[in-house]
Amino acid sequence: MDLSLSPSVSDTVCVLWGCELNDTQRKAVFEIAEDLLEHQFFIRTMCLSAEASNEMHVVEVQDRVGECCKPVPIATLHPMCQPMVSFSGFELIPPVIFNLRSGQGPLFISGQHLTLVYEEEEEEKEEVFSSTPPLGK
Repeated sequence: MDLSLSPSVSDTVCVLWGCELNDTQRKAVFEIAEDLLEHQFFIRTMCLSAEASNEMHVVEVQDRVGECCKPVPIATLHPMCQPMVSFSGFELIPPVIFNLRSGQGPLFISGQHLTLVYEEEEEEKEEVFSSTPPLGK
């Protein structure tokens, strides 16, 4: 693959995202506007609140790749043995749905949303300018 022909990223916008899941708010959805930009969503941490009930808390997730699939459990937390879990490189495709499958919470989820903006290729810009005849000829 010729890397000189691939578009390069001219700008990256990074936004932190978070939500709380509990007995009244068992579901959270991360959505994006439909546009032509590339979006990446990374889960960073899930942790129980100090007020979390003394039971197992299971969080499941579903993203756009799994539209026709069932949600997948990704974390099991317990205040006494594992109150927090960190993720490294866990990328999901928006929209992402988080569901507190069991437990009462409260449980906090943090993530990072990246939007990649690609710059136009210089060759395309040059072609537009070179297609007009020079003045004076």
